[in-house]
Amino acid sequence: MKKIVVLTGSEISAESGLKTFRDSGGLWENHRVEDVASPDGWRKDRAMVLEFYNQRRKQALEAHPNAAHVALAKLEERFEVQIITQNVDDLHERGGSSNVLHLHGVLFKVRSSLDEHLVDNIKEIAAKGWELKVGDQCPRGSQLRPLIVWFGEAVPEMRLAKRFAKQADFFVVVGTSMVVYPAASLIEYVPNQTRKCIIDPEVPVLRSSIENLFSILESATVGVPRLVDQLLA
Repeated sequence: MKKIVVLTGSEISAESGLKTFRDSGGLWENHRVEDVASPDGWRKDRAMVLEFYNQRRKQALEAHPNAAHVALAKLEERFEVQIITQNVDDLHERGGSSNVLHLHGVLFKVRSSLDEHLVDNIKEIAAKGWELKVGDQCPRGSQLRPLIVWFGEAVPEMRLAKRFAKQADFFVVVGTSMVVYPAASLIEYVPNQTRKCIIDPEVPVLRSSIENLFSILESATVGVPRLVDQLLA
């Protein structure tokens, strides 16, 4: 069975109605991204950071998988499919995908602020299923924080993502500008002989050294179902 590896970015979630920092000019209620998504922001104002992610969870619960999410799951009928996503929502899972690697963390999980290995599912510990407050602690007594890779933090799943990229028989990029590193570097680990496809209305500028690359100039909800229909035909 051939292995298809798919790298997805914020635009696939945006088509389900989830706002991105790009949509708001990098601001959230007049706060810079560094204020709400960095270790420094966490040290300065935990309550503000927690409220930012509370609102992201609430918004994600109201969103639904779109045609692109569902089409990618359909590929599993014939192929081994590995999703690598820069998104922290669970729309791929709710869309039916079985194998999803979240590079930048998971919105509905939280961890100890002192021990990254102490992880909980927020739906099991929060009364509303999405709200985390100052004073909510892990069993060892430290404040819980979002299980999110913030700006300035290492991306621990990159090693596994690189391995998946090297194993790909077909590599697809959907809904990402390919400017956010280290995720943008994954296409460089795909073997030269492997076919690669980018689905985006505006094709990102890529290095000329990338071989066997073609583009579908469509949004995710149009381009992904089109590609999937071709692959399953």
